[in-house]
Amino acid sequence: MTSSRRAFLTGLLASPALLRLRPAFASEGRALALPAIEEGTVTAGGRAFDLRLLTGETEFLAGLATQTNGINGAYLGPILRARAGEALSLRVENGLEEASTLHWHGLHLPAAMDGGPHQPIAPGDSWTAEFPLKQKAGTFWFHSHRHGRTAAQVWSGLAGVIRVEDEEEGALPLPRMHGEDDFTLVLQDRRFGADGAMTYAPDMHDLMAGKVGDVMLVNGQVGAYLPVAAPLARLRILNGANGSIYRLHVAGDVPFVQIASDGGLLEAPVMLTEALVAPGERVELLVDLSAGAPLMLRAEVYGAEAPFAGSNGVRDVIEIRPDRARPAPPALPDRLAVLPPVPDATGAARTFTLGMTGEGLMGTPVIDGTPYDHDRIDFTVPLGAVETWVFENRSQMLHPMHVHDVQFRIVSRNGQPPAPREAGLKDVVLTQPGERVELRMEFTDYADPVSPYMMHCHILEHEDQGMMKQFTVV
Repeated sequence: MTSSRRAFLTGLLASPALLRLRPAFASEGRALALPAIEEGTVTAGGRAFDLRLLTGETEFLAGLATQTNGINGAYLGPILRARAGEALSLRVENGLEEASTLHWHGLHLPAAMDGGPHQPIAPGDSWTAEFPLKQKAGTFWFHSHRHGRTAAQVWSGLAGVIRVEDEEEGALPLPRMHGEDDFTLVLQDRRFGADGAMTYAPDMHDLMAGKVGDVMLVNGQVGAYLPVAAPLARLRILNGANGSIYRLHVAGDVPFVQIASDGGLLEAPVMLTEALVAPGERVELLVDLSAGAPLMLRAEVYGAEAPFAGSNGVRDVIEIRPDRARPAPPALPDRLAVLPPVPDATGAARTFTLGMTGEGLMGTPVIDGTPYDHDRIDFTVPLGAVETWVFENRSQMLHPMHVHDVQFRIVSRNGQPPAPREAGLKDVVLTQPGERVELRMEFTDYADPVSPYMMHCHILEHEDQGMMKQFTVV
């Protein structure tokens, strides 16, 4: 980060709108409400879900109604629980006044079922995605991916979680009782006007760095606490923010254990004191609460992109309150999952340059110097190929890059092997300025010469401006 860029951003962040007095929030001091688990309807060999995109009102600020969008509710959506191997049917009805989509982020599926910008749903219409669930157990999600309106629609609340279960994960001695010792936390930040409005009106800084709010939300709530009546808490964390990259830690540098990343379980538990989570990424963390003392989960807004209120941009995320001291939980197994080795490359090696149009700070974020064109297929991948993709970040920005359809493996960062916490299955990889990240991915099962998959930055303002490519598997 250059000194001129830091000064430029600091000036933007010091605007009077962002320095107002802290309002009272409706959920402050209350126990956190978790998203509802939806099991769908069990069919012969499958599971069907009905989802409806809705406009509603949510009380974020005490006594004020904020217009929001949600899925089967006023803001955000449910947790869809399914088992690996089931055939899914996901019917989406659009009750909004504008077109939208739902993208099944992280799932391996046919391109025509992906829910990306090529599967829009007009107001009043419905669309059904059908595909077998070819995933290991893990935490996935779904969100709007409408062409040019992804950021605005996710900001308004169009996102939810998919929880996949399988026999391998079910055999492990892990917390998995929803709302008792297993908690899904959707992390976001938003900005509110004095009237409670959560308007999406990005300014120059928002477009450049991603839209970042000064109010931290967990499952759409502010200042709530998490009560736990167990010695060990499993936190399934989704960074559902538009542009914020969170460095998560527990106050006092209390250690925790990461057991899973985007695509499911890691091979072995990893002890950490902080976890860096970019937009679109998921992590599963185990926190030992046996001492009985409350713990505060905090987030530093990573990088110099958006430090708002608080020391160095550090925010309280949620206080975890155990009911009492308990005997220490049993030790975790040394091995969590069996992951295949990183496959040998059999197909193309592709290098993608992440940069800006124009000079310096004022350009538009793009890949290979060219903005996304909705009518252009950028490249094709042969079915069955194992390809090597390299992201070279030549910009001054951080870019979390997401590839649809596949769970990839990180081969190296600047020639060095990935850290253990990144060595599992991934669908988003954060690239730092000046960094070169090498990935390996296999394209199996589905070919379609017409319907494309997307590859893009998951800072949603970058995506909407054109930091995205599309490809077909043939």
